Amino acid sequence: MENYDLIIIGTGSAMNYINPIIDSNPKIRIAVIDKDEPGGICLTRGCIPSKILLYPAELIRELETASTFGIKLEIKNIDFLAIMERMRRKIGEDIEAIKESLADNPYLDYYHESAEFIAPYTLKVDEKTLHSEIIFLCTGSKPAIPPVKGLEEAGYLTSDTVLKLTKCPKKLAILGGGYIAAEYGHFFSAMGAEVTVIGRNSRFLPQEEPEISRLASMKMSEYMQILTNHEAIEIQKEGNGQKTVTAKERNSEQEVKITVDEILVATGRVPNTDILHPERAGIKTNIHGWILVNEYLETSQPNIWAFGDANGKYLLKHVANYESGIVYLNAILKEKVKVDYHAIPHAVFSHPEIAGVGMKERRAIEKYGEERILIGLKFFEDTAKGSAMEIRDYFVKVILDAEEGKILGAHIIGPQASVLIHQIIPLMYTESGSPEPIMRGMDIHPSLSEVVTRAFYSRLPPEHYHHFLKHIGLED
Repeated sequence: MENYDLIIIGTGSAMNYINPIIDSNPKIRIAVIDKDEPGGICLTRGCIPSKILLYPAELIRELETASTFGIKLEIKNIDFLAIMERMRRKIGEDIEAIKESLADNPYLDYYHESAEFIAPYTLKVDEKTLHSEIIFLCTGSKPAIPPVKGLEEAGYLTSDTVLKLTKCPKKLAILGGGYIAAEYGHFFSAMGAEVTVIGRNSRFLPQEEPEISRLASMKMSEYMQILTNHEAIEIQKEGNGQKTVTAKERNSEQEVKITVDEILVATGRVPNTDILHPERAGIKTNIHGWILVNEYLETSQPNIWAFGDANGKYLLKHVANYESGIVYLNAILKEKVKVDYHAIPHAVFSHPEIAGVGMKERRAIEKYGEERILIGLKFFEDTAKGSAMEIRDYFVKVILDAEEGKILGAHIIGPQASVLIHQIIPLMYTESGSPEPIMRGMDIHPSLSEVVTRAFYSRLPPEHYHHFLKHIGLED
């Protein structure tokens, strides 16, 4: 048996504090285990490679608007293979750098193998048995595959395997109507593919505010077909290599058939605990297999900590990075620091871009009561910069507690949403959570930043806000 002071499973966010850990105890013995390429899901097959692909797609979308401004352009060719190879090259270079750093680090042993618990604090890795009284579980997640008849036989892509493509499919069906579907729908349609998104939920991007979901569906339907409230029930492989997806409308049960070259499954993610077998270590999981943790991110087994996708709370890289800091403080420095999820930001790098932080309106009303809630709204087109850019229909929504004067949440749909939301995030981490600093500060004029500031000035009670939404067609 190999005894270690610390075992780390996963080479993503779990490695964030490896240097401070080693610096604080140069005699420490650490095992790092990862069955996949090092770097974590975000680097190897998640947010980083997808964003490398999405940037050229965004360039194409920008060029498509040139005629609005009196500029005549023609895109003569899109070299799909070159775009994919650039992504693979950049990711490959980073992976190799991490491999070298792991191999050359004298303070740790790197195991490029699967790990499974065989007893509390004890793991089997290949033919070796490893033991430690402190273990970090940052085991990530994997694509969820729905039980659709004929799917396995016909073959499909996931957000993992889509990165290996060398040729853009002429026709693509995406199963799922969430973030991954929105982003890859944007990418492949910009590359020239005919994209059909098939989502089970009655709304496209159901995690977003309903009015943002509705506007996103309207805008993205201009470049891809979006079927909501539809469930794929069967896939048939055709003789010419194509695949026919049969989807059923969940209310009427009316069927629709779509024939495509490829199918991308984007129906969510599931845990990797089937490989890890945490139950053998006395580590509890929920019914879906996500590892249960307390408010300090410690599992049911003392000194075993789970963060990132492993605990299933928020499958976002920046949350995993934040949680890695909490685990460092609690597990290594022996502090007692609770996690704080009150202002978690997210972004969808689709076209249009979407971003949000904190509560949605429904949750705010549930917690504080409708009489305490005020909603601020501002459209991009009502600012000088937005008007100059001919930005139509996009907006910023802010949710405030009228009694305490604090920001509860904010949601943006429109250009640079992922950047603009950062004007609000820091304010939600101040003691008061007040919008006063942004309202009293000076925005450069004209800039898109003004749309965020001005959203805080036009505050409406929820009833009046929704009456306005009905008037402009963003609510039934």
